[in-house]
Amino acid sequence: MDALLTSLRAAAEPTRLRLLALAARGAYCVSEFTEILGQSQPRLSRHLKLLCDCGLLERVREGANAWFALPHGEAGSLARDLVARLPDGDPVLDADRRQAARVLAERARVASESFRRQGADWDEMRALDLPATAVETALLDLVPQQHAGRLLDIGTGTGRVLELLAPRISQGIGVDASKAMLALARARLARAGLDHCSVRLADMYRLPFPDASFDLAVLQMVLHYAEDPPGVLAEVARVLQPGGQLIVIDLAQHERDELLTRLAHRWPGFSDEAMQGLLQGVGMSPASPVTIHGPLSIQLWPATAAAQAPVAPPRELVM
Repeated sequence: MDALLTSLRAAAEPTRLRLLALAARGAYCVSEFTEILGQSQPRLSRHLKLLCDCGLLERVREGANAWFALPHGEAGSLARDLVARLPDGDPVLDADRRQAARVLAERARVASESFRRQGADWDEMRALDLPATAVETALLDLVPQQHAGRLLDIGTGTGRVLELLAPRISQGIGVDASKAMLALARARLARAGLDHCSVRLADMYRLPFPDASFDLAVLQMVLHYAEDPPGVLAEVARVLQPGGQLIVIDLAQHERDELLTRLAHRWPGFSDEAMQGLLQGVGMSPASPVTIHGPLSIQLWPATAAAQAPVAPPRELVM
């Protein structure tokens, strides 16, 4: 009862209710809240601290920035209930939503300009003239049409996989090592109103999640960049539920050696034999792969997590 009363007291203030209403629509940093609400950063920081201390908001640190959103699952149920009771058509909340839309548009613009300056404003499938639409269709064929559970999208990039699978999952989390990528992903998710999906900065070799946290994981065009593919897959196996599904989407083995230098690929795609060996090495049961033909063939390798994934010893990758 004490915890509930503390949370209710924390929410019982106009600015804090406005913050909760905004956070229900996506993640924001303090400077964005400041711009939307027109209040000072120290004042809003105090409000945010109170909401985080009682569990109504979640704070995720990302370098110099911190992002605030409603917690997922049971932890955020009270906050969502409170937001659901806010009146429709309230002029203050409507004004906040209009300001938030402007801030999100500016966030996407800045992120895109940053990418152009860094020479990274491109999607790899488009850059390689690969059949992205066919790949997405094949991915949808492998994922249940509903009740797919919690999704982890590793190397989420601009968040396209989260957006594609959002109607089929209860929660989606995308991780990436690029802050610029995450800015674009946040803008995509906010624009689509996907408040059950979020992204965060993370190392794919050390995922910041407990064991058996997810029902489904996707690695799209990630492993050919990985210095240690077995290490990545072992970490994915750790965070998957027993019987959970992994879908690896990557280049089939090829002889385009210039990609290793021009696009910094670490591996020239993967053979079926190599990928099945990698998956089995971390205790996963691979199913039949799906091949999408194009200038470079794309393979989708589905696999199922075992009841208990073994700790895989270091091994050489056989191509």
